[in-house]
Amino acid sequence: MDLDPRLSQLHGWIREVFGDVQYTLEPASEDASFRRYFRVLSDHWRYIAVDAPPEKESNEAFVEVTHLLEAEGLPVPHIHYSLLDSGYFLLDDFGNTLFLDILDTENVDRLYGNALDALTVMQQIPANSLPRYSQELLLQEMELFQQWFLGKLLDKKLSESTEKMLHNVFAQLKQNALVQPQVFVHRDYHSRNLMKIDANWPGIIDYQDAVCGPVTYDAVSLLRDCYIQWSPDRVKAWALEYKERLMETNMACDVSDETFLKWFDLMGIQRHLKAIGIFARLSLRDKKTGYLKDIPRTLGYVKSVAPNYPETQKLAEFISDEVSFQL
Repeated sequence: MDLDPRLSQLHGWIREVFGDVQYTLEPASEDASFRRYFRVLSDHWRYIAVDAPPEKESNEAFVEVTHLLEAEGLPVPHIHYSLLDSGYFLLDDFGNTLFLDILDTENVDRLYGNALDALTVMQQIPANSLPRYSQELLLQEMELFQQWFLGKLLDKKLSESTEKMLHNVFAQLKQNALVQPQVFVHRDYHSRNLMKIDANWPGIIDYQDAVCGPVTYDAVSLLRDCYIQWSPDRVKAWALEYKERLMETNMACDVSDETFLKWFDLMGIQRHLKAIGIFARLSLRDKKTGYLKDIPRTLGYVKSVAPNYPETQKLAEFISDEVSFQL
């Protein structure tokens, strides 16, 4: 009995592509989705093999977005070979060095500066062909916090008034996202999806869920990363530097610093509520418990930012009074 038929099929396809060539196949990274990545090594070449089950992954979108990013000269893994209907790809191998592995207080300004430069280019790509970051999707993401984190992980029973409060806060956060300039959004632009390569810009991966959405989304994903944390003053300075970059490229961000920071902060709360829900779901449904350790940091962002705005003060009070999570 074949315990891993997709892996067997991947081996068969690699042999079809290259013939009778000796190679090794080893796991390259873990992923929060159903995708798997393998490093394919031989005496003649090396690739990253992607196993992306077509019934569960957006493979057509992956190909489309790859081409959009490549057309702007952004460093993404080139698709050398693909079997789209089966969900197999052979891509450039960018190595093993994630930003998360090397970021420190000495290099973070340079590495984040490079990442924000690349993001500025990315956000100028016409996004008309991409799905819209709709109000339905924004709300659906925040509801993961209520369903999977509060309801299932913490087993918390919410009162009617609390449910109404969350509904109202979610509506305010949704509106904050929709009033911003809508641009190309990577949607997971953070230290685990940026790689140190031999280029000024980072290698960019995991972009297949790109959408047309709020201008601050990717910036807050990077600067208030769920996997690594920096001081609030430093994050604020980076955010305003990014606003200046956008202004220099004539993007529609001619607003006050106060307005831009509010967009940024409330967008971060939306994303962090979503991420907390996803981390809980990954643990409970998919048995990927390693993400639980990232919940306290991510929840901490919400605790620190939410009290600063009338739209989210009641959420801050609820979390402060009734929500705690420790491993």
